[in-house]
Amino acid sequence: MAETIRQYSLPLLLALALHALAVLALYSGWNPQQETRIIRPQIVNSTLLIMEPKAKPRPQAAPKATPTPDPAVERRQAEARAQAQAKAQADARAQEKARADAHAKAQADAKARAEEMARVQEQRAQEQAARQQKLDALADASFLEAMQDEASELADQTQTADSDAVAQSYRVGIYQTVVANWSRPPSARNGMQAKLRVELVPTGDVVAVSVLESSGNSAFDRSAEAAVRKARRFEVPKEPDLFEKHFRRFTLLFRPEDLLR
Repeated sequence: MAETIRQYSLPLLLALALHALAVLALYSGWNPQQETRIIRPQIVNSTLLIMEPKAKPRPQAAPKATPTPDPAVERRQAEARAQAQAKAQADARAQEKARADAHAKAQADAKARAEEMARVQEQRAQEQAARQQKLDALADASFLEAMQDEASELADQTQTADSDAVAQSYRVGIYQTVVANWSRPPSARNGMQAKLRVELVPTGDVVAVSVLESSGNSAFDRSAEAAVRKARRFEVPKEPDLFEKHFRRFTLLFRPEDLLR
């Protein structure tokens, strides 16, 4: 109710003032016939004011008191920081040492592998040299063994030492000629040998050659036969008896020394 009175108090006062002026004019002898006055109404601007209660200020919080640092707490915190820093430094040193140890181990392993490889290569070289030396010795003995085999066969066929020696010398020449004409096939392997039957005429010309005992490799057998045929003619004894007995038809053990190298 009080709020409503406050809202209409100003217009009510203005209305009372206008009525008071009108009553005063009548009592003062104002004649509207004598004097005509135009009274223009005045525009009254009114504003409605709404009064709101002021908000009460909030009580300000009392400033917090700054805590006094505890020396014991600060000392423990400083010790903890120092321990953490020392641990970090120790970890860094340990990592650096681990990297250095790993690098040193890698270098040592590489050196050990290089030394082992050098040792293996040296051992292989020594084995190869020994094997080559053995092969050289076998190569030197292979021809003598072949001649010994041929000599044993001739010893069974002849009765005298003189004829054996003469026949052996001619057979050595024939064998050397065959080996000189031989072309080694790619499939030839160490230890291969073939026994051939060779037939000649008194002039030493080859009339026939065949394989009595195969080496097991047809290419090797054919190469041995071809070497005999390539020679065409061999040096043979002029004595008819010696020729007929040892060179008309004879066996040739073909075992070239090239296969032992």
